[in-house]
Amino acid sequence: MVPALVTILGFQLVGEVVSRGLHLPLPGPVVGLVLLLAAMRLRPGLADWLRPVGQGMLAHLSLLFVPAGVGIVAHLPLLRDQGLALLAAIVVSTVLALVAGAGAFTLVARWTGSKE
Repeated sequence: MVPALVTILGFQLVGEVVSRGLHLPLPGPVVGLVLLLAAMRLRPGLADWLRPVGQGMLAHLSLLFVPAGVGIVAHLPLLRDQGLALLAAIVVSTVLALVAGAGAFTLVARWTGSKE
């Protein structure tokens, strides 16, 4: 289990180094995840080896929301002052993401010749 966890964290570290080293506009963990996905495609056994650790991490994913909750409580005055602007930004960005996703889906459906 520990070697598998070290492997996952190693890919995150490599992604961080690549992202910062090449000044990419992507976060390091995203680059690391893409590299991990590529490695799993090249070596299918890697996915089977990492699966128990991944499932264990997903089972405790709710723990990752604790720091976010603490941040919200720590910045309540800021939320009180800027809450309406933050709400508007969240709503507008959500609508734009939905429109972009629907547009991309429609475009891909046209390219592939889907009739539905």
